[in-house]
Amino acid sequence: MKMRAIISGGGTGGHIFPAIAIANCIKSRYADAEILFVGAEGKMEMQKVPQAGYKIIGLKIAGFQRKKLWKNFSLPFKMLSASIKAKKIIKQFNPDIVIGVGGYASWATLKQASSMGIPTLLQEQNSFAGVSNKKLSKKAKTICVAYDNMERFFDKTKIVKTGNPVRKNIALIQSNIDNLRQEAINTFSLSKGKKTILVIGGSLGARTINNAIENNIDFFIENDIQLLWQTGKYYYEGIISRTKDKIKNTNNIHIQEFIFDMDKAYSVADIIISRAGALSISELCCVGKPTILVPSPNVAEDHQTKNAMALVEKNAAIMVEDSKMNEQIITTLKDLLANSDKQKTLGENILSLSIKNADELIVDEVNKICRK
Repeated sequence: MKMRAIISGGGTGGHIFPAIAIANCIKSRYADAEILFVGAEGKMEMQKVPQAGYKIIGLKIAGFQRKKLWKNFSLPFKMLSASIKAKKIIKQFNPDIVIGVGGYASWATLKQASSMGIPTLLQEQNSFAGVSNKKLSKKAKTICVAYDNMERFFDKTKIVKTGNPVRKNIALIQSNIDNLRQEAINTFSLSKGKKTILVIGGSLGARTINNAIENNIDFFIENDIQLLWQTGKYYYEGIISRTKDKIKNTNNIHIQEFIFDMDKAYSVADIIISRAGALSISELCCVGKPTILVPSPNVAEDHQTKNAMALVEKNAAIMVEDSKMNEQIITTLKDLLANSDKQKTLGENILSLSIKNADELIVDEVNKICRK
């Protein structure tokens, strides 16, 4: 059987990278498989998917604007146009299955596929399902999830807990952590014996996290703690300019716009401060380090807080609210640095939640649907 699959969705790395991981896994099993991506015009997937070696077609589509309601005037017309184009794409490509990973394009594509009698699979990355996926789930054959208790949103007979696909080098980090740590010390010019805090706020950066770290940079200098800090491209130049005088006499502060060797950065960290996107959390579970999560408030239905709380409730992470970051982060960090037992417990508990072969498990489900 020559498998033909459409994978639809995107908008953020949290949707795109799992989608590419699923495609790669399909190709590794079925070398002659035909895979087509359907994304949203102007979004990140239109660059990232071709870079990964796959064809993508864009729909003119956008989501509901909660803050600028006047921008929603054209939304029904965009939805109609996207639906017509999605139907045409599906008809021409004739897929065996359509896989939705979330994002604007996913809604139009899977809705059309279901109406045309083509089986669909949903991959829900978050612990709190959005409105679109709840509606799409009614016609989906299978819903692959990353968290427990998802029967709150979906028919439990359709749910399969697979986890979220993560990059292979991150999934396998524990098996090579000592070598990676040594490489990280060289790559980032770190000192071997010092405590190291890794701060990451996504590729674009996180303003609140950056402000809190910048305002408290003296803490790291005075306590001889190494800081490996990914600022994101929007904030890098300003932070470098404002902190250069403070950090010129210390070797402990390492500021980067973007960290390409994330496996090395994860391996060398004693404590990690991060946003709580679904993909970030899946990676952090594989890493198994004590983690402080700072959920972004600027996401639909506050799903990052719900993702973080799913770990906090299992004593697998600490959460600091975005609005309280500036006042609470150093107190939280001090308490955790002083409590080695707490560090050990958090690291063990978050590692116990990892699913390292999520891509394989999802493709198992794809295979079952296609065989039927």
